[in-house]
This record gives sequence, structure tokens and C-alpha cells, in this order.
Amino acid sequence: MQPYGGTEIQLDYLKKYCPVHWDSVQLTTSIPEKEPLHPVRSNILWLKNSWDQPNIAPWFQNPKNHIKYDWYVFNSHWSYEKYRYFFKLDNPQCLVIKNGIDYDELVVKKKAEKKDKIKMIYFTTPWRGLEVLLKCMEELKKDKDITLDVYSSTKIYGDAFQEANDKLYKPLYDKCKKLPNVNYKGYCTHKELMGKLHEYDVSAHPSIWEETFCISAMEALAAGLVLITTDLGAIPETCAEFPIYVPYTKDHDNLATRFTAGIQAIKGMFKNDINDVLDFQKNYYKKFYDWNVIGLFWRRFLLGAYRDKRAKIRKQNEV
Repeated sequence: MQPYGGTEIQLDYLKKYCPVHWDSVQLTTSIPEKEPLHPVRSNILWLKNSWDQPNIAPWFQNPKNHIKYDWYVFNSHWSYEKYRYFFKLDNPQCLVIKNGIDYDELVVKKKAEKKDKIKMIYFTTPWRGLEVLLKCMEELKKDKDITLDVYSSTKIYGDAFQEANDKLYKPLYDKCKKLPNVNYKGYCTHKELMGKLHEYDVSAHPSIWEETFCISAMEALAAGLVLITTDLGAIPETCAEFPIYVPYTKDHDNLATRFTAGIQAIKGMFKNDINDVLDFQKNYYKKFYDWNVIGLFWRRFLLGAYRDKRAKIRKQNEV
């Protein structure tokens, strides 16, 4: 299996919703110069990795690299601000186009029912907070009304990555299997997950990773789930005022205690009718994060980038 994480998923959506002449631009995702810069096409670096990643930071620390690409596209304002702050990247050729949702795949929850029992889901990689969440579930194991399904694996980044790294998280997978209120589901394709989200009430994502956007949080909110998460990285930008936010702390035991209290509070929410809030939430993501909308931003941008490159080449030839 080849890697198929958030970057690859969004790239497929871009190609689906933005039918342009791809031979007129060269789009590189995240890692600078993993493909050689093209001499005549518009070179675009689509940045989804955090500013501090080892395959990113050394390249940007050299100011001479800042003018190599024609355009730098970031997936959040939070991420762009980090690059500006740490690398003094003050380039007029920078812009933000956020990630989006393919509503051809996503099944949206029609209505949240009043209930005593809630069904939660965790569906991101294990290093993004699964350890914290399992501490919460250990505290909640006597509560028969709260269960968690865990769709988490390193396989999303390909067979080679899984072979090299999955063993690091085996203790977490084993703990999932031992806890009576947790069901370990393992790897599930993205398309399958988009069809399953509506079956759950809550997405629990105690993020300990500085996300540059957080696609899984966006998808959960768009599907009509209640989201409980931290306020780390770009999550507040992605999620606006919709989630239950638990303030992040490096003390993960303390974070787990706070997060457990948040989950218990959510259980009480489902004794009431919360559909007005969830309907507004679903409509918000449909209006601003549908790839039909995001694709329009990209089409306008790529057309302008193409024309700008042609003008620069003509000017160079005239000299």
C-alpha cells in the first residue's frame, strides 16, 4: 500500500474539483524541492507540514530559498504565521487556501437523538493523542454508557512506514483491546470512514500534536458529530466555536483528567435537544469547506499563477 494520508487525500480532491491544465504548473506538496524546480511552469509549494519538521525547517532557514518558488500555499493562517515568524518569510507570493470536504463521500448525520448512551470515535494516527484518550477511557470504564471505537494505525502512511513504526504503538493497540469500553478497529480506508462517521455521536480528539489544519476534526464536525478536542495548533482555526475545547497542557496526566471531565459533560448534553447547534455546525462546513467552494479558489489561483508565469517569461525574453 502506498501512503494515503491527508496530503494525498486533499491532492486527489484538488485534481477532481479543479480540472486545469496540470502540465502548465508544477505542484509540490509539503517537502521543498522533492521534485526539481521546473524551468517554465509555475512552481507551487503546497505546505501542509508544520514549520518545525526536519524535512522543512533547514530549507526555510536559508532566506535564498524563499524566492525559489513562484507561490507558497498554506492550509491555515496559523501555519503561515509560524513560517513568517520563525523564517521571516514575508513573500507577496504566499497565500492561504484551506483544506476541504468531498461531500460525495461524506455521509452527514441527519439528527442527534436524545440518549443516555454515547458512542465515540477516534480516527487519526496514534501519536496525536490516543495515549491520553485511553487514560480517559480507563477512568470511565465503570460507566457503561460511554464507549469508544478506535480507527488508528500507521498504515495510512504506507506499508513501509507501518513496518518501521507500527511496533512503537502496539502497547496502545493492546490497551485498546483490553479496555472493556474500547473497541479497536485498526485501519480503515478514508472513504469507508466518511461513510461511518454518522453512526457516532462524539469525536474524541485530545490532540497533543500541533496540527496545521486538522482534517479529521473538520470531517467530524461536518458530519454532525459533537467534537471534544484541545486548543493546540490550528485546531481553533479549523473548528471555530463548535467543539468542546480542553486547554492543552504538556502534563498529559492532567490533560487526561480534564478531558475525562469534558467527556462526562458531553454525556449530559445528549439528554437535551442539541440539533439547532449541530445543524448550524453542519451548514457552516458545507458553506465554507465543501470542495466545490475550495476548488473554485484553486481554479482562480492557478489561472492567475499560469498567467503570471507566462508574463514573467515573456518579459525575460524581451530583455
